Amino acid sequence: MDFVLGHGASYMEADVRDMTDREGFCRSHFKKMYDYGNALGNAWILKTMYLRRMEEFEKTMKHFKPASGSTKGLFKKNKELSTDNAIIDWITHTEESCFICKMVDRTFDAYMKTFFAMYQKDADFRTLVGQTKGFCLSHFKTLLAYADIHLNEKQKQEFYDMILPLEQDNLKRVYEDIAWFIEKFDYQNKDADWKTSKDAVQRGMQKLKGSDPSLAPHVIKK
Repeated sequence: MDFVLGHGASYMEADVRDMTDREGFCRSHFKKMYDYGNALGNAWILKTMYLRRMEEFEKTMKHFKPASGSTKGLFKKNKELSTDNAIIDWITHTEESCFICKMVDRTFDAYMKTFFAMYQKDADFRTLVGQTKGFCLSHFKTLLAYADIHLNEKQKQEFYDMILPLEQDNLKRVYEDIAWFIEKFDYQNKDADWKTSKDAVQRGMQKLKGSDPSLAPHVIKK
């Protein structure tokens, strides 16, 4: 948010604007950009993005032909749209692209390379990883994928022997907090200790998807 809309005014740089126009933003990051609070910056970004989208739309329309044949079976079993409609394909492309998502992915790739470089060389770091409360499932998947790339067979076996039980134990830990949170609403438990369950709902969501819904939006520093 700070790079795209902050006081450094990256959105006023022609090369950055070209990238944001081309990549666009996903629904989640549009919401975060709105919450950030720089209305004028958002308007500048939207202005040139609209010009690009209208130009792309016009080009697509020139070569557009309605899909031939029956529209039965338009949706596949996995709910993805199956079509030879050029306009639908163009919109789908814009929906799948996000400038901020790509920036985050590039940064996260660097973090993962650093993680496994440290894991291989630093015994204290390996111990630290083994003492964590596990990972959200989204990042756990990424961690396993990078482990398969960066670790040799012996290291992978040792890593999986440590990380899988760790994740399993911590999923159970969060589950038990959620279960007790529910039990606390039974009148028989009204005087019982909440234990560690008071924030179980937001932690439960975070553990599955990696984002804490209770956090306030990141806003521009004035």
